[in-house]
Amino acid sequence: MAHYLDIATWPRRQVFEFFRGFDKPYFNICTRVDVTRLIEGLRGRGLSVSMAYHYFALRAANEIEPFRYRLRAGKVFVHDVIHGGTTVLLPNEAFTLAYFDYVEDFEKFVIDGARAIAEAHAGDGAFRPRNEDDGRIHFTVVPWFSFTSFSHARNWSTEDSIPKIAFGKFLSENQRVLLPLSVEVHHALLDGFTVGRYLTRLEEMLSNPEAVW
Repeated sequence: MAHYLDIATWPRRQVFEFFRGFDKPYFNICTRVDVTRLIEGLRGRGLSVSMAYHYFALRAANEIEPFRYRLRAGKVFVHDVIHGGTTVLLPNEAFTLAYFDYVEDFEKFVIDGARAIAEAHAGDGAFRPRNEDDGRIHFTVVPWFSFTSFSHARNWSTEDSIPKIAFGKFLSENQRVLLPLSVEVHHALLDGFTVGRYLTRLEEMLSNPEAVW
């Protein structure tokens, strides 16, 4: 059940209070994850590779509880389940947003997510961010380059604590396919240890994607 965290008994209370008031309380980790098995396993299935790695990134975020924490009026709200949203490039080179719900069923998620992106791409092109909905991960895909550093636009006057995850252009190395990945989080809610747990879990699933589909 969704609930507010009891900050008074939270072991991270002092760290939370320290970072909560920072002008820039976010930190960003960039790495590369091996998606060779994922791409090989999708071959011939007619499923979107992009939505497939969105699935695993979102599944890992749901499994690691602090990725479901959100700041609300100085308190910490814990979502039961978090969903996703991603950027969609339009024919006029502007972009809009598509939103999709998390479901554990891999194929359903990928098909429904691909449909949401197609509808956004074919729609009126209006930019309609759901600023009031903090029960999501903000994703973006920049398939034109492989990055080693990344930073997101932030409105520091708001209590924005939604994790932001970016994917870059595939690159090949030693016969493996690697995906650049950026994870940006609010330091009052998450630490490097937590992001490390998230990346470890994501790498575990990507090394054996057949276990979930």
